[in-house]
Amino acid sequence: MKKHVGLLLTISIIAISFAAIFVKWSEAPATVISMYRMYLACILLSPIIFVKRREFFKLTNKEWLFLFVAGAFLALHFALWFESLKLTTVASSTIILSLQPIIALIGGYFIYKERTSVSTLLTIGISMIGVVMVGWGDFGLNSTSVIIGDILSFLSVIAIVGYLLIGQNNVKKISHWIYSFCVFLFAGITLTIYNIFMGIPIGGYDTREWGIFMLLAIFPTIAHVIYNFLLNYVNTTTVSMSILGEPIGATILAIFLLGERVIALQIVGGVIVLFGVFLFLMQQRKLNREEKSNSPSLE
Repeated sequence: MKKHVGLLLTISIIAISFAAIFVKWSEAPATVISMYRMYLACILLSPIIFVKRREFFKLTNKEWLFLFVAGAFLALHFALWFESLKLTTVASSTIILSLQPIIALIGGYFIYKERTSVSTLLTIGISMIGVVMVGWGDFGLNSTSVIIGDILSFLSVIAIVGYLLIGQNNVKKISHWIYSFCVFLFAGITLTIYNIFMGIPIGGYDTREWGIFMLLAIFPTIAHVIYNFLLNYVNTTTVSMSILGEPIGATILAIFLLGERVIALQIVGGVIVLFGVFLFLMQQRKLNREEKSNSPSLE
């Protein structure tokens, strides 16, 4: 099976890279795209959820609360990121999105007092320099909306990190499938309330738009299913490395399918961002190995 790991990772990277393209193709508002992606993902999960339905009765009121808050953060992430893709280039938006593990480290430090090292801070600095270069390249496009798109992409990273940090210590006892279904459902409900309150039409979309909604639900789901399957054969760090492939894959697809242009400064900045994230993930892998070697073994 291990000889097929590379092929499966490649398929997952391509699948998840298409998400940005589908958002660009859609003419629906970002919050509507996000809402239907969440509901359709719930439908895709429903056969598994039906089998595990008894686990819902084991959830405590506290866990239900955390699931709702996590769903609200997930809704915010997708709404911000999809709107970002409407305003800026796929390259800029996805490169900024790849900062997720680094922002997660910063969030873990402030919320859970998790320790970090000087070398890790240096990798964060490297990535931030790259982000500034990508953003500076967007300044050259003379469009305020593009810069707003970059900012929204960064805010979407903060939102997804909030979502992950909630799940880190509060819902560990919940089945992965139940957790995913609940947060997707609560995210969809949150977005529905927002759309209705803001007067954004949630109906009347044509077959083409519904096709895009469905593709957005299917392709990322394929990627995540592959990731979960590969964890049986490779470590988490190996799977995490694949996030470096998404901005590259999405940018290449955007050049050919959307006709987007990427200037030299943004290419260099993007490489620096990805290099910084790569160093960060390698450091985390080293730290995990050291923690395992230093932990006492059970006789």
